[in-house]
Amino acid sequence: MNGNGSRPSFGLPSAPISRTAVYVAAARAVGAREPDPVTRNPDRLVERFLGDASQLDVDHPVVHALELDYDDAMEDIEVVSAVRMMMVRTRFIDDALERAVADGATQIVILGAGLDTHAYRCRELLAGTRVFEVDRPSTQALKRRRVDEVLGGAPDNTTYVAVDFGTEDLADVLSRHGYDASRQTFFILEGVTMYLPEEAVRATLRFVAAHLPGSGIVFDFLTGELIRTMRGLDIATVAPAVRPIIERFLTLIRDEPFHFGIPFGTEREYLGELGLEIREVLVVGGEEAAKRYLTKADGTQVGETTLARAMARFAAAAPSVPVEQMREHHRMMTHKLAAAFVPHVVSRA
Repeated sequence: MNGNGSRPSFGLPSAPISRTAVYVAAARAVGAREPDPVTRNPDRLVERFLGDASQLDVDHPVVHALELDYDDAMEDIEVVSAVRMMMVRTRFIDDALERAVADGATQIVILGAGLDTHAYRCRELLAGTRVFEVDRPSTQALKRRRVDEVLGGAPDNTTYVAVDFGTEDLADVLSRHGYDASRQTFFILEGVTMYLPEEAVRATLRFVAAHLPGSGIVFDFLTGELIRTMRGLDIATVAPAVRPIIERFLTLIRDEPFHFGIPFGTEREYLGELGLEIREVLVVGGEEAAKRYLTKADGTQVGETTLARAMARFAAAAPSVPVEQMREHHRMMTHKLAAAFVPHVVSRA
């Protein structure tokens, strides 16, 4: 990012595919095996893009779950948690994308595209749009190779935009690839904001807000309270029942530490200051998300037995913490999804 903060700049890791990218791709892939179509993760393509995950040097239960039967894999709370998160995240983003196209978006920009599959599995929906996948050259090279191997090439309406987020201006690079800033555009920014410095997040959202009214973005973010807790975490003070899970997660994000979260409850004001209006916010682990995306046709939830068993074990490990205090702590330290749009300017007489 340049000194005045006007350029979206992502301080992302240099490896072709990060550990967290493999983690979320594996979680989508496992969720795509869910037998119930009401809750099944719709991303049945990502496992083919991922290839042999055992070769990707990511030691986490959700990655190992790709080698297991679905029911057996879902006995592990770490697998259940990741699968549920990605069922909610994937379907919320899909819903927002479908709404954006219905509302007139003719350009789709996927920032930090990684193993994103929208351009390939949503071909019918996106047939009348131009799709731009933006990512670092090394990541994009791997993605293009996998697309060629799995599908024989990308759809004609898809353009790959390789960019050095630290030194190049995103608008300039996009324009060189045929991007038209005067068209109604929809942006997808999934699994990125928490790894960026705040100035990069703000610059990216301002860039979106500079587009035609009706343009918009869908993205996920953490609360500032969660970021501060993670930074100050002393693993030695964590209950033994939970410690291995936390340690595995910290290893997962070792090269991609969390940097930024929006202060709890301020997302509307935060985005409004940058020129965007929130259409919807959803807590990934909240009741509404579970009702909308995790409740099966028979009324049960995805992984509910494993989840209940784990929660009981964790509660027993920390019996001195009041229930209401735990609930408030959980409420403020959340992972959220947001869909926002560029509002029409209302003239004042």
